[in-house]
Amino acid sequence: MYSSLRSALFALGPETAHNVASLAARFSQKCTPFLLDSMYQYAHPSLHQEILGKTFANPVGLAAGFDKNARMIPFFQKAGCGFVEVGSVSARKSKGNPRPRAFRLPDDQALINRMGLNNVGARAVRPRLQRYSGQIAFPVGVNLAKTHDPKIEGEAAIEDFCISFRELAPHADYVALNISCPNTAEGKTFEDPNSLDDLLTAVMKERNEMQRRVPILVKFSPPHTDKFVLDSLFDELLLVSLGHGVNGFIATNTASDREGLLTPEDRIEQIGRGGLSGQPIRARANGLVKYLYRKTKGRVPIIGVGGISSAEQAYERIKSGASLIQVYTGLVYQGPGLIRSIKEGLIRLMEEEGHSSISKVVGIESD
Repeated sequence: MYSSLRSALFALGPETAHNVASLAARFSQKCTPFLLDSMYQYAHPSLHQEILGKTFANPVGLAAGFDKNARMIPFFQKAGCGFVEVGSVSARKSKGNPRPRAFRLPDDQALINRMGLNNVGARAVRPRLQRYSGQIAFPVGVNLAKTHDPKIEGEAAIEDFCISFRELAPHADYVALNISCPNTAEGKTFEDPNSLDDLLTAVMKERNEMQRRVPILVKFSPPHTDKFVLDSLFDELLLVSLGHGVNGFIATNTASDREGLLTPEDRIEQIGRGGLSGQPIRARANGLVKYLYRKTKGRVPIIGVGGISSAEQAYERIKSGASLIQVYTGLVYQGPGLIRSIKEGLIRLMEEEGHSSISKVVGIESD
């Protein structure tokens, strides 16, 4: 079905197409929920896992960035996701960067975006998140980022994160700290050990003052190569995170470089800056998952994201150490049917190798 719609959507600009698809999703979740069930639902007990104190019916989730304002949660539940991550959400609402700010790279099955953290703000997202969080077997996470404003820095930047955390953490099944977004106005992130230490000190203090200990995950940037070797700066970030007791990691965010693209160089120069997602970062994201799994000895869950557009690629990421995986760019090119395709393919691949549960596959090829 999506293949016939894709040509029409791809005739539109990427952001316009996303907005049209989002409106269609919001309409269908209200008016045709049973149709969505019949088209996309596929469940299998071998895909169930208990992670972060939550039940995940399957490991396939929606990555942050697709549903920034938490308006399509029922759609992706009906489309068969095991969980969704909304956001990134910031303390203040933001229009983001000027358009055009999203670009397709069909030759690479990739996207480049410099959206600039456009979202309606934490206070507006809170009632939407509250409505859907806490469902059994359908966790809803929220991805937090600093408000898109270069004037907010230092202690003010940390307080900006804390404002969002206070608003949304009580209603989330987990909170992801987006310390690595390359699309902030000033181009800075919290991927500095001292800055991350200050941020986690403040966020953990906020959590300790709440009635429930919501799981906190940290989201990292992809490495510059898939052959991830000892990196003293990254290891410092990892040690800081573990020292504060974070509950897991997300690997990875989009990439700011343009390594290994098939798209002509003049087109890339025309597009300019922005975060690269999709197939070009697959190997690097997979390498980081392996590294994280080895360094943590598999003791904390990892969500794998970046260049996953088939069951085989999802299985590879899980074998590398990801307990859960997320999709985004693959949905743009293949549509929501990708979710069911991945789940069915995971069962097929597990049966071929004699595995009875997806949890038994996690990390078996992390070396």
